[in-house]
Parts: sequence; structure tokens; C-alpha cells
Amino acid sequence: MDIKEIQNLIKFVAKSGATEVKLEMDDFKITIKTTETGNTETTYIQQVPTAPAIQAAPIAATPMADSTPVATEAKADENSKYITVKSPIIGTFYRKPSPDKAPFAEVGTVIKPGDVLCVIEAMKLFNEIESEVSGKIVKVLIDDASPVEFDQPLFLVDPS
Repeated sequence: MDIKEIQNLIKFVAKSGATEVKLEMDDFKITIKTTETGNTETTYIQQVPTAPAIQAAPIAATPMADSTPVATEAKADENSKYITVKSPIIGTFYRKPSPDKAPFAEVGTVIKPGDVLCVIEAMKLFNEIESEVSGKIVKVLIDDASPVEFDQPLFLVDPS
């Protein structure tokens, strides 16, 4: 199936009033979902390997699976004493004003309200993200030049 046939299928599904159509052929799977108004909301195309399918046996639960929530809770309690600085917008996170400059804030940096912590690029605009809290940066949670979502944690700050 080529791209034109897929586009025609999407248009047909949107006009038909169906909310979801799944098509499975030998070498691929396609799922088309539409909104109630007929607009195509999401299209997923997944290549299926040409090798024969291998049935996997169900895996029994192990004691390690039970201990995972406890480890997560302990980590959450450990980080609860810190203030989380979150992204106010969607974009690309940068720790430095330019590639040849030093980062705005690193682990151990003491910050106060109004200090620039990072830059987030959104639609070719560079937005300086300023601190709203005082404290010491304990952890940088995002790698430089990584995409970030709205309200995604960026930094942990120790307010003491």
C-alpha cells in the first residue's frame, strides 16, 4: 500500500463517520481514529516484521515487581522536601544562552527569584525561564537541547 492509498483511506474513513478503523495486512498494520466531527485525529502506521510471529508464554509475577512501588515511594518522599521548578511552556530546553557560554544554573548554584534558570525555545522564540523561588539547585532533571512539555519538571531546588 503506498502513501496515496493511505491518504485516500483516511479521507474515506473521515467521510464515513466511523470513529476508528483498523486494517491489518501481511506487512503492516494501520489504525485510523477520527473525531466525532469527522476530522482525522490520529493516524498510526506500524510496520510488522516479516519474520514469523513467535508466541511468548505469559511471564509469572516476581517478587521484584512488588518492590518497585516501594522504591518509587521512597524516592518521592526523598524529593518531597525540594521545590520542583516546572516548564511553563512546550519547547526545547537549553541550559546555556549560547553554545559557547556557561550554563545559567548548575547543581549547587544558589538562586533567588528573578534569576534566569534556562531558556526554552518555542516557535523560534527563546524564552528565558526565571526562578520564582529562592534556594539551591539540587538536581537538573532535563538534558540540554531536549524537548519539554508544559508543566514538566526541570529542576529540583532545596529551599533551605
